[in-house]
Amino acid sequence: MKFVAFERAKQGTGASRRLRITGRTPGIVYGGTAEPTLIELDHNALWHALKKEAFHASVLQMEHAGKTTEVLLRDVQYHPFKQLVLHIDFQRIDANTKMKKKVPLHYSGEENSPAVKVDQCLINHIATELEISCMPKDLPEFIAVDLSNLTKGHSLHAKDITLPAGVTVVAPGSSNPVLVAVVATKAEAPTPQEAAAAAGDNKKKK
Repeated sequence: MKFVAFERAKQGTGASRRLRITGRTPGIVYGGTAEPTLIELDHNALWHALKKEAFHASVLQMEHAGKTTEVLLRDVQYHPFKQLVLHIDFQRIDANTKMKKKVPLHYSGEENSPAVKVDQCLINHIATELEISCMPKDLPEFIAVDLSNLTKGHSLHAKDITLPAGVTVVAPGSSNPVLVAVVATKAEAPTPQEAAAAAGDNKKKK
């Protein structure tokens, strides 16, 4: 995706407030070998771009001062109740250096899984995105996850999914985080052996 950024001459709270009144959003671009650059963007164009998933999880082409630079969206600050972007941060990327980025998980097929069709279980999506490491050229817009083989009593972990070529999972605090859990909707009736054992226990208590 491409977007256009303009040079921002002034910084500070007052300057940013005046900029927003004119329909512009203040921002910054940092990283790489260049110094951080203050920018401003057309707010309406930015607002619509932010509604697209690819704008959050793709390498972006930023046109600025007659040059095109590859960047990643790193942070967005929204107004607490107005439809207003207060500030936005981008990071320059190096095509020859691995990067880390959170990308969305697109789940499908759960309605055809044995867990749902046979056992009427609920599928709980524990994670909606996954942090990955890859070269910029290998960054996926999303990761597709097929749930059609889910069965009762089993969860889906990061190591269970097929990742695009060149992509590895970054999972701080866990080497294999849970992505999806299968939850039974009701308690099962006890087996005859379990019922007999329970009845025996009740007699002993009396």
